[in-house]
Amino acid sequence: MEVENRYVAVRHHVEGSPSVDDFEVKAETVRWTPESGEVLVRNMYVSIDPYQLNRMKRQSASHHSVDVIVPGERIASYGVGEVVASACEEYKEGDVVAGMLAWEEHSVFRPETSMLMSKVDASSGFPLSYQLGALGTSGMTAYGGFYEVCKPKVGETVFVSAASGSVGSLVGQFAKLAGCRVVGCAGTQAKVDLLKDKLGFDDAFNYREEPDLKAALKRHFPDGIDIYFENVGGEMLEAALANMNTYGRVAVCGVIAEYTDPGRRAVPDLLEVIYKRITLRGFFAWDFITKFHEFTAIIGGWIEEGKVHVIEDVSDRLESVPSAFVALYRGQNVGKKLVKLA
Repeated sequence: MEVENRYVAVRHHVEGSPSVDDFEVKAETVRWTPESGEVLVRNMYVSIDPYQLNRMKRQSASHHSVDVIVPGERIASYGVGEVVASACEEYKEGDVVAGMLAWEEHSVFRPETSMLMSKVDASSGFPLSYQLGALGTSGMTAYGGFYEVCKPKVGETVFVSAASGSVGSLVGQFAKLAGCRVVGCAGTQAKVDLLKDKLGFDDAFNYREEPDLKAALKRHFPDGIDIYFENVGGEMLEAALANMNTYGRVAVCGVIAEYTDPGRRAVPDLLEVIYKRITLRGFFAWDFITKFHEFTAIIGGWIEEGKVHVIEDVSDRLESVPSAFVALYRGQNVGKKLVKLA
């Protein structure tokens, strides 16, 4: 079997802020045979994630843990698709799968070498797109980072940066379920209203309107911060550390402000860390892969009960992948950013 496949690639390594001109749509012929041992998938949704930019750089610390994106080649990404043809017993034609696919119309994978691939119960009642967000890597990142790294206690104070994003929007809701007081920050008043009015944050503020972030956090946390879920880096991390309580915990999920501007790298006051005995821990979703099904079962239950709201930002067609990705760095997304291909 042969299918014509289109995919998105970078034209060159991307340094600094990405633009749509950094990308191109290419075409190839994908071949599948019954003897290949492979599964051919027609992709339906693909995930758009900020960390991909680090993979596009010529050099990045991220390359210690994730593959470099080579200019002109396909870009691996979490996705959801339908099996078109299968050369193994585990997957049948018509099955819906979620896992590591790519920014392309069709993907091929080998079950024995796939990092993460599973069949999706299409009759579960959840939209398939949830498999990329709340019931996928975003949910795993938020749940694992908050409960496994931060280890919250009832009554503690929680600060979430980039709180209207795919991970931050979930962390804030988890914090409320854990009995914490939670404050988030975002870049527009509409996002601030969303956090407070729909997602249940105790308070939120627009960081763009705060000339002094340390003072802003002091105002929102007069008794200090116990947990900081870090998504931004730069000055935001410095301000949070200055307001942390003794034995505070910082889950370093992302530092999106530093992805495009190395000059904005945080210069934390290490005396704050030492004398307050603050714990900072970096992590990413795959650290919790063995608990993936446990996490998604819990989160799925909360969604069914109306305790967690899922926010998605969906674009259409493969051609929109570059603009969808660029939107992440312009603050134009709300919730989980993804592209619907079919």
